[in-house]
Amino acid sequence: MTTAARLPKIGFLGVGWIGLNRLQALSASGFVEICAVADPNPEMVAAALIEAPQATPMMALEDLLAADLDGIVIATPSALHAEQSISALEAGLAVFCQKPLGRSEKEAQAVIDAARRADRLLGVDLSYRETCGMKEIRTLIQGNEIGRVFAADLTFHNAYGPDKAWFHDRQLAGGGCLMDLGTHLVDLSLWALGFPEIGTVSGRLYAKAQIAGPNDVEDYATVRLLLKTGAEVIIACSWNLNAGQDADISATFYGDKGAARFRNINGSFYDFQAEHLVGTERRVLCGPPDDWGGRTIVEWGRQLASGSRFDPQIEQHLSTARVLDQVYRAHAR
Repeated sequence: MTTAARLPKIGFLGVGWIGLNRLQALSASGFVEICAVADPNPEMVAAALIEAPQATPMMALEDLLAADLDGIVIATPSALHAEQSISALEAGLAVFCQKPLGRSEKEAQAVIDAARRADRLLGVDLSYRETCGMKEIRTLIQGNEIGRVFAADLTFHNAYGPDKAWFHDRQLAGGGCLMDLGTHLVDLSLWALGFPEIGTVSGRLYAKAQIAGPNDVEDYATVRLLLKTGAEVIIACSWNLNAGQDADISATFYGDKGAARFRNINGSFYDFQAEHLVGTERRVLCGPPDDWGGRTIVEWGRQLASGSRFDPQIEQHLSTARVLDQVYRAHAR
């Protein structure tokens, strides 16, 4: 008779809305055991314990590091991500971190270096990759179904903007809507195109309808990437825009044989449709329902349960961090 393999023991640092959502998904997967939750807000801890009643409530990262854990999920303000991730990795824990991994390429590189030294699995919550629509579109592009991609337009306009004060603090957040939403768009464009080499990067940042000052937190941003393939990628994102609906989210890739479009439906933050466009014809690739939000963390849990250690594909995240760095640096001059 064989003994069942022990499930990896996981702790959560930060169980606000996004942390709780990821806890629910990871717990339901059955790949791991949620053993601890830490958050300074006792109400958030109480809500998390409803989902994981077997978990031990804790207050801080130090408590988690002293526990008998195999991995930690970090869902705290952006300024803390790099330092907390490095501390966990150096303690021998696998890490799944909310984006951004760091507020700069330097911070992100330091985390990845720590994961490589510790030989521990490191994941970042770039969840839009896991929508059925973007996976279908990436398959079209990689299969040359729309031909040579020469242009792409990606947008993420949030008519509300974040409600936590730290998002509006440049030091804590690292940036505004570009750091918050643009991270997803830059990553999606490069991921869908197979991470091509980037030629030049430019962009503009606005705060309250004016060009943002060096210490402002931008609420509207544009980015232009010229790729070494010859393709041009245009990105726009915003908070509190007069969008006429809750959100306007889309990613369209134009090739010389067709196009592929990913877009939200009826202003939803969660419902998306993907289409293959040729001339005046369009073919729906997939649409809702699609429970995509927790797929990235579930895959991390599956990899951890299977014994996976450092995965060099995490280094792709540096391309996105580098693009954002260039925009912020140019704007600060």
